[in-house]
Amino acid sequence: MINRSLKQLATMLANKQISSVEITSEYLKRIAQHNPEINAFITLNPEKTLAQAAAADQRIAQGNAEPLTGIPLAQKDIFCAKGWRTTCGSKMLENFIAPYDAGVIERFDAAGAVNLGKTNMDEFAMGSSNETSYFGKVQNPWDRARVPGGSSGGAAAAVAARLCAAATGTDTGGSIRQPASLCGFSGLKPTYGLVSRYGMIAFASSLDQAGPMAKSCEDMALMLNVMAGFDSRDSTSLEHEKEDYTRKLKDNSSDKPLAGLKVGLPKEYFAEGLDGAVAKVVNDAIDQYRKLGAEIVDISLPNTMLSIPVYYVLAPAEASSNLSRYDGVRYGHRASQYDDLMDMYCKSRAEGFGAEVKRRILIGTYVLSAGYYDAYYLKAQQIRRLIAQDFTEAFKQCDIIMGPAAPSTAFNAGEKVDDPVSMYLQDIYTIAVNLAGLPGMSIPAGFASSDDGKPLPVGLQIIGNYFDEARMLSVGHAYQQVTDWHTRMPEGV
Repeated sequence: MINRSLKQLATMLANKQISSVEITSEYLKRIAQHNPEINAFITLNPEKTLAQAAAADQRIAQGNAEPLTGIPLAQKDIFCAKGWRTTCGSKMLENFIAPYDAGVIERFDAAGAVNLGKTNMDEFAMGSSNETSYFGKVQNPWDRARVPGGSSGGAAAAVAARLCAAATGTDTGGSIRQPASLCGFSGLKPTYGLVSRYGMIAFASSLDQAGPMAKSCEDMALMLNVMAGFDSRDSTSLEHEKEDYTRKLKDNSSDKPLAGLKVGLPKEYFAEGLDGAVAKVVNDAIDQYRKLGAEIVDISLPNTMLSIPVYYVLAPAEASSNLSRYDGVRYGHRASQYDDLMDMYCKSRAEGFGAEVKRRILIGTYVLSAGYYDAYYLKAQQIRRLIAQDFTEAFKQCDIIMGPAAPSTAFNAGEKVDDPVSMYLQDIYTIAVNLAGLPGMSIPAGFASSDDGKPLPVGLQIIGNYFDEARMLSVGHAYQQVTDWHTRMPEGV
């Protein structure tokens, strides 16, 4: 059952082969067995979860079911969920109980999906390894000594270990796609503004975007059907016509189902810095696309290498502003002892935030300061425009862009903690997509041997033009029709 697709589970529920309570109970049992070691979940509430499952069963019996009714999903702990502890992986919000639902949570509740619990994450979504969480690091189910990626590492581990049917994540600079690559599942960052940010705790408002994390492209399409839509409460939400993201998913009825598709390969994505074993897996996947009828063309994204410095000016600047609200006054951690109001501010923030969050707040405050705004923040915004223009020119030559999602397989826990620059470079292939506001996803493409000979997952990144999610999903689905990488799961779980 745990390897069934969302569509298969929905069919089983509709045919009364199994109930939502039974499915949910199975996942809760697996969480109880494996979570103490993997640490994928921060907060569980079995009573509330099973009540949702019972309500879903009643809805199915009444004939009011939707495709995800009764399906148990995990929610990243960055989404406010009414009555649930919502921590964002931080001591600052350790005891915060959300008084309302995020837009994404509302949509899943309306669809009848079941909330299994809140997943672990890098503190305030700042990290690429899920080692900055106040609630402890998450282990990669493929190799417990390695990281799952981040910041959506808890959701990634939960999907990979089959502790949930699927999960939600957020992607600010690659935080869905990079862990999808490192943990061997499918993850999608939609076009900026397609999914509501209302009730999603902000890191960098012009970059953050919620998306689905699941076993396959078909599963992601079903989730995106629920998640996408305009929300007037979110000033960055776009009024885009509602569409069915499953509409282009078809079984391969010919030897060349992708005939006429032009796939662009950026030369910058296959240059120095890409692990040789990862490059081989990605190139093998591209060869498979040739067999499916796609035409491969060479393209260039010349400003790719500038995306890291641009991101680490803009994202900390926005974080500095967004996190200023955590002052110990209204909600969140407050120091127990202080002399006056200013001392309370200082001690509350010093105690409540971890080292990486403090680092980014300081960087952001610095680049926004009067003497440095033009030299850093304004210049970064100008280069951001150039990065977006690179993609605009590239899509004149191709329909889809492909390349690696991460430069290496999962690295050892603790390996990059003391080297922030090395950690930041883990997102070299993903950040530009966020800066341009484009949709991008990672799908399992095979395995590469680690330094100790253990095979670890590798993801193929697929980047589309604005609002081209349906085509991206169909391109990924065609590949998953002729490969089984997305069905593999780690041993021992």
